[in-house]
Amino acid sequence: MSAEQTLIENARLIDPATDSEQHGSLLIENGLIAAIGTGASERANGDALRIDAKGLALAPGIVDMRVQLREPGEEHKETIRSGVAAAIAGGVTSMVCLPSTAPVIDDVSVVQFVARRGREEKGTKVYCYAAATQGLNGERISEMGLLKESGALGFTDAEKAIQDSRVMTRVLRYARGLDALVVQHPEDASLAEGGDMNQGNLADRLGLVGIPAEAEAIIVDRDIRLLRGTGGRCHFAHLTTSAAIQAVRAAKQDGLNVSCDTAPHYFCLNEEALTDYRTFAKVTPPLRSEEDRQAVIKGLLDNTIDCIASDHSPQDQDSKRLPLPLADCGMIGLETIFALSVTYLQDLSLPQIFRKLSSNPAKILRIEGGLLQVGKPADLLLCDPQKTWKIQEERMRSKSKNTPFQELEVKGLVMKTFVDGRLVFDREQEEASESKREQVKASASK
Repeated sequence: MSAEQTLIENARLIDPATDSEQHGSLLIENGLIAAIGTGASERANGDALRIDAKGLALAPGIVDMRVQLREPGEEHKETIRSGVAAAIAGGVTSMVCLPSTAPVIDDVSVVQFVARRGREEKGTKVYCYAAATQGLNGERISEMGLLKESGALGFTDAEKAIQDSRVMTRVLRYARGLDALVVQHPEDASLAEGGDMNQGNLADRLGLVGIPAEAEAIIVDRDIRLLRGTGGRCHFAHLTTSAAIQAVRAAKQDGLNVSCDTAPHYFCLNEEALTDYRTFAKVTPPLRSEEDRQAVIKGLLDNTIDCIASDHSPQDQDSKRLPLPLADCGMIGLETIFALSVTYLQDLSLPQIFRKLSSNPAKILRIEGGLLQVGKPADLLLCDPQKTWKIQEERMRSKSKNTPFQELEVKGLVMKTFVDGRLVFDREQEEASESKREQVKASASK
């Protein structure tokens, strides 16, 4: 019996690990990358499924480090099924969900539930972080050893920073013994309490409570100091301020095992997006000043910021269509992470963008993925980096539609997504099916 093969021909092969690209073919065999380049076509058997890439870019699938899937507990906002549908349309082949579910992911049974539900969807690979402290209450550390053994990729209190320095020291020290990753949401709660947006002149003019940039820098500075004493691995999520980025830059120069990410909205938008009290632009941490936005871009260009994560945070209309101080934080991002990165980071080459989206996150998380290499899982996306399209909420596959980028014209469209060699998303097929349904509907209405 011959091996199950797929041959993708005439592709622009993007390898973020070597910061290179070449034109050629790639052979998938039994879910793995079997050959790249000239040898791929020669090795393909007569029964291989052949796909003409038509010169489009073939790259490692996106590894999204920070996603809220809302299941269990808030399935009216998102489910693992709808999240996976959004992810594969956005070229995300692996994603890690936060433990801020109901119940909280601080028990082995919930880790196993998320893993099982993810497998059932047969699409994007779904992983999870476990809570660093029980119930995300910042007091008693969770059963980290058991949770890591059951599959948790790291430990975090989600959208809460661990405020108590003694507790954070224990988390870092215990995690070091397990060789586990600690992910921190860097925000001093006392400075951020009751805040609506970035502190500054605009917040004053709008009559809104501001959150100072110092709220982020204080926690980053503190945790770097703690890390010097405890050792281990610490990752700062969604950095937004110049001061925090500079602190991470200095820590890396000192040889500390520290990493960080940001989200597209922090290099695409600044605080001006809230001028008309637009709740869809209310996020945590808040959108910052233009100076900070430029610092985020600089941090990406000089590799201080290792990764780009979607920070996908679905909210229903009841949570967002409220006066801004009452509205919940968050925006969706799984389907737009690639396009926003390509559109706004034009000083980065495509291999460099995929290093931020794919290979670096996989390396930090220590999971398979993010590599265009023989023997690695065939988690891939085929994309048109030059294709322009409009972000429209009615076409979003996420259950929630809270995006501030509505009607924004962007560049870069995912055409096909493969997970373990299986074609799990094909835009042309979806559009053809949708067109056919519209024709049938129109015919029936006559």
